[in-house]
Amino acid sequence: MSGPTAPAGPAAPAGLELRELECFLVLSEELHFGRTGERLYVSQSRVSQLLRSLESRIGARLVDRTSRRVHLTPLGEEFRASLRPAYDALRATVESARTAARGIEGRLTVGFQGTVDDRIMRAIDAFHARHPRCATEIMEIPLCDPFGALRSGAVDVAVTLLPVAEPDLVLGPAFAAQPQTVALSVRHPLASRASLGAEELAGLPLISPSGPAPVYWRTAQAPAATPGGRPIPAGPRVGTLQEGLTLTAAGRGGMLLCRPTADYHGRRDVVFVPVGGLPDSVLGVVHHAARETARVRAFSAAVRDVTAVTPPAPEHRERPDSARDVT
Repeated sequence: MSGPTAPAGPAAPAGLELRELECFLVLSEELHFGRTGERLYVSQSRVSQLLRSLESRIGARLVDRTSRRVHLTPLGEEFRASLRPAYDALRATVESARTAARGIEGRLTVGFQGTVDDRIMRAIDAFHARHPRCATEIMEIPLCDPFGALRSGAVDVAVTLLPVAEPDLVLGPAFAAQPQTVALSVRHPLASRASLGAEELAGLPLISPSGPAPVYWRTAQAPAATPGGRPIPAGPRVGTLQEGLTLTAAGRGGMLLCRPTADYHGRRDVVFVPVGGLPDSVLGVVHHAARETARVRAFSAAVRDVTAVTPPAPEHRERPDSARDVT
């Protein structure tokens, strides 16, 4: 079954409805009229009506629909690419105006990896002091998936380990850099050392996060080589910090952790040995580009004012063995 036929002649854009634009953008994501209606809380016929109205105003077909599939026309693809940033900017402007009128309130969900240390708590306390009508929820996000909760909307902002190089995410202020330690089993030959140099990691399997974390991010947390170029073996991959520490205690490898995380997770079967010569560990505040709100901006401002630094440029060093990059 073919989709509705748009008029041949161009229509005047007067009276353009935001609901039509919203419907088109959701349909361009779902490519299904029924699911689009569910997301917008309208009937499938209403979705078709809104689409016909938009196509009438534009004067050309944006979506082709058959009995088997829905897809955008070339003009529809071009229109979506141009519309999305403008629509997101308009929503952000409206949200900003609404917030200015009533003050920052509601709920902000903050995701974190590993540990909510005193640096994060100071930022949350500063945010609460400035915006007492806004409640804050804190949710742990898996070590192996630093960005998934942002993309699903489960959290509004995430405090994650750097680097962050995702086109749909925005990196805000960064927390103070912290020196690295390596977690080792108390039975490991290096466990009695007061400190290690980075070159001494050669030959020590490093436990690393598994996917869906991107390769460049996983490699930053467990480098494939020392600064001098000596190879570091790939150890087991884990989904959570606790899994990593358990494998560390079992002697399966070492795990790089920043000093505050090491202090928080002290245990009798694991020691944390400082490592010199490695880049410091840095946490950054990240949010989704399409979901920036006044609450998100206010939290970023609190972090920036309490404990912000300039984040280091991300290193994109790949492991020499490409098989290690397979999730």
